Amino acid sequence: MATPDSEIVRLLWRAELPSEPRAGRPRKLTLDAVVHAGIAVADRLGTPDFPLRAVADELGAGTMTLYSYVATKEQLLELMVDRCRASMAFTDADTDTDASGSWRDRLTQVAADNLALLRRHPWLSHLESERAVLGPGTFAKYERELAAVEPLALSDEAKDAALTLVLDFVRAGARSMAAAEAERAEETPEAWWAREGAVLASLDLEGRFPLASRIGSAAGAAANAAHDARRAYEFGLAVILDGIERQQDAPAGAGHPGG
Repeated sequence: MATPDSEIVRLLWRAELPSEPRAGRPRKLTLDAVVHAGIAVADRLGTPDFPLRAVADELGAGTMTLYSYVATKEQLLELMVDRCRASMAFTDADTDTDASGSWRDRLTQVAADNLALLRRHPWLSHLESERAVLGPGTFAKYERELAAVEPLALSDEAKDAALTLVLDFVRAGARSMAAAEAERAEETPEAWWAREGAVLASLDLEGRFPLASRIGSAAGAAANAAHDARRAYEFGLAVILDGIERQQDAPAGAGHPGG
């Protein structure tokens, strides 16, 4: 997603690194307006794969006008991501009367805050990149979230890995929840099973696939669906946090991330 154009850093930090005044007519738009329009379009479509034409239409401008503000769509996406991260809501575990303020409570809240962000802006969960967005919103988010793993008895590298693991898991969970909601909007689990189950009933699946039948039936009955994305998310997060906790007790050189 990142662009090799170093100008993106100046665009991301434009409040602190203002550009030189441009000669000619005053601009009709602002870069902030373009970024907000891009977010509005992506939120509406639920995907980062939108044409710049859609952003221009949102602004009532021509597509070529956007190139006066960003050189590429990749630049616009980086600016959009950083803006969303800068404006995301955080919950302070220390002020939550139900939380002890432990690293586990804090990391659980980091996961919840990120899930809320991705549910508000579903297109964010579809962006993958090895490069970080080097903007103020991203740095502030990273700094705040590192405070959750700072108390861990792990190396700095392992602390970063623990946070990354949680955030990657949350991103996958957000995609799964969004897909499940889209399926339910088209057809309820009850209607789906009434149709498909009637066909399967004559195939003696319990005898042929005993484990799948027993465990699948139990899970389906508990979730009232073939798959419960929220239940899977809660179970998976608990397992990840248990694993991180055990890493603190692992002897050096025995699979310890910081060993």
